[in-house]
Amino acid sequence: MTTIDDTPDSTPDSTPVRFDTKIAVLLREDLETWQRLNVTAFLVSGLGTQLPEVIGEPYADADDTPYLPMFRQPVLVFEGTKETLTAAHGRALSRALPRAVFTTDLFATGNDRDNRAAVRAVGTGQLDLAGIAVYGPRNAVDKVLKGARMHP
Repeated sequence: MTTIDDTPDSTPDSTPVRFDTKIAVLLREDLETWQRLNVTAFLVSGLGTQLPEVIGEPYADADDTPYLPMFRQPVLVFEGTKETLTAAHGRALSRALPRAVFTTDLFATGNDRDNRAAVRAVGTGQLDLAGIAVYGPRNAVDKVLKGARMHP
């Protein structure tokens, strides 16, 4: 995948930055508020570990106190029905987009090893998805999210 250096500090003027890629999270609409926050946090953490191009430069305040780098672009959060999520998952797979999944089984586990085992125990078509995160070209991600709506 081709990436561009479109970070705000790479341009001397104040022209708005447009990204040719999109980071999106799709959540199942029937999740509790705490579940939505938890699922979103877990999902986006997967993207940053495998796709270094999504991470910007480290931050520092005026006193030179350092802070960790974050995504270089916004994360858009969507919601949809269980069926919308299943269809989006299938489209993400067919387009071979980088993706992360969070299944409802993970709400009952308490650590990474058990999380991975819970996903491993279920076939692709039977995953009870609570959320997915995808990254890729804007048009491809938009097609994956067909039928979803922006999270309120």
